[in-house]
Amino acid sequence: MQYQTIPPPPHLAHLIRFFWVLEGDTGYTHYNMADACVELVFHYRGLFDELADNGDTSKSFTSGVQGATHILRKYTIDAGFSIFGVYFYPQAVPLLFNISAADLTNTTAELRYLLKGEGSILEEKIMLAKNNRERCDILCRFTEQRLAASRVADLPVFAAIRDIIHHRPSMNIQSLSQAYYLSERQFERQFKQYAGLSPKLFSRIVRFQSATAFYNRQVMSLGRLALECGYYDQSHFISDFRAFSGMHPKQYFSGRSGATDWRD
Repeated sequence: MQYQTIPPPPHLAHLIRFFWVLEGDTGYTHYNMADACVELVFHYRGLFDELADNGDTSKSFTSGVQGATHILRKYTIDAGFSIFGVYFYPQAVPLLFNISAADLTNTTAELRYLLKGEGSILEEKIMLAKNNRERCDILCRFTEQRLAASRVADLPVFAAIRDIIHHRPSMNIQSLSQAYYLSERQFERQFKQYAGLSPKLFSRIVRFQSATAFYNRQVMSLGRLALECGYYDQSHFISDFRAFSGMHPKQYFSGRSGATDWRD
């Protein structure tokens, strides 16, 4: 299995964190864990099924958007596959698709449902692209055009979202709202609209994601990892990790859970 990321052009880095490609020649089960950001995903070879807890399966989309989520979902395929994705900051949902980010929280939506005919055209372009560099170019143009048509200005809450992701997941709501010159009520309302989650839950997920990023780094104790990622203690770390991944962190970092196959 091969996984790679591609950085966005500088003028779109405020909205696109990166492009990504995942390819495999055999069957695979993907663990889609809690995520504070959103993804636009294209399955250009093979199609995954969503796997329910009781073992039942249902067809996933060929192309669509995965909203910010705090639940675990599993997807499986029994043959080779190729997936191209765009990893957006969560405000991409209202800016590009003209709906509240909260409308996509914990769910997915087909691109054709969100954009009608334009979505079908974009899907076809991605499927027919010669390579992943061309896919990046197509999606950059799509993002530029949708941003140009958007009536939403660059709001302070957008900077707050990026700030939490990159620097301050442990700050309380009062401090964050003051930092961006908003009342707590305004801050929470705008944050839910543009991030799809409350600031507190969003920050918890960011801390969880910062912990998963330590996979394949030098092994450290769970207590030290908890402190490194901004948790008050090890018990809070384990509780959040289980809630957002469905497993104990020891199982995840063992590399034997199946959830880290794409990282290996």
